Amino acid sequence: MTGALQAYIRIVDRINRRIGRVMMYGIFVMMAILLWSSMSKTFFTPSLWTLETAQFAMVAYYILGGPYSIQMGSNVRMDLFYGNWSDRKKAWVDAFTVLFLIFFLAVLLWGGLSSTSYSLGDFQGEPFSFFGNLAATFVTGGPSAAAEEIGFLERSATAWRPYLWPIKIIMVIGIFLMLLQAISELFKDVLRIKGHDI
Repeated sequence: MTGALQAYIRIVDRINRRIGRVMMYGIFVMMAILLWSSMSKTFFTPSLWTLETAQFAMVAYYILGGPYSIQMGSNVRMDLFYGNWSDRKKAWVDAFTVLFLIFFLAVLLWGGLSSTSYSLGDFQGEPFSFFGNLAATFVTGGPSAAAEEIGFLERSATAWRPYLWPIKIIMVIGIFLMLLQAISELFKDVLRIKGHDI
């Protein structure tokens, strides 16, 4: 059992560390977009796409970097009593409180899946059956058959009107990775309670 927990922790931490290290540079992408936005408004015709693209870049930066932030313990933590506790007591409290985070992320993932299926034209409100049918159609009929399953694609209400499904898929991936990382943190706390070094 301990070996399985350690293997899970190792795999999830490695994946989220690599994604997080890449996403750290996402701030420069957002800065470049906003710099172009400022330059185009000053010297050229203002671009319609810059502000919304910067918002999408910020969402990707934040949501895909979140699991790495959890892993590094760089999230905000109230430290009135916590800092003076023993490592074992901290592990007990963390193991209890991370359950609330796991519940929150599971609800958030459900909402993200529903929103993503809606953005792909599913108005039934059953994201798992929609994505299951879409995957089955893709496997049996190929990409063109899967494209026929997709309905009216949701677009932003702005003047640029970009499709919303790409950023919603990124959000679902980020929330899923955050959920995996929260479970990894729970397993770390369980191993610390048992006296193992992590």
